[in-house]
Amino acid sequence: MAHAAERMRAMRERRRAKGLRELRLIVPDPHARAVLRRIAKQVASLDHSAEREAMRWIEAVSEFDVP
Repeated sequence: MAHAAERMRAMRERRRAKGLRELRLIVPDPHARAVLRRIAKQVASLDHSAEREAMRWIEAVSEFDVP
């Protein structure tokens, strides 16, 4: 049986042959208290009238008549 590193290399080669490439993202942990506090602070500082207008626009452009 192939070692894990060899299997990963083979998998990456197969994906690259298909035109795909691995992408790793590092994102904030949504369960961390510091992250939750930062999000709450940012939400509290939003301009509510601008946000309402943005939501109206999103709702307006998302309502397409589909036959």
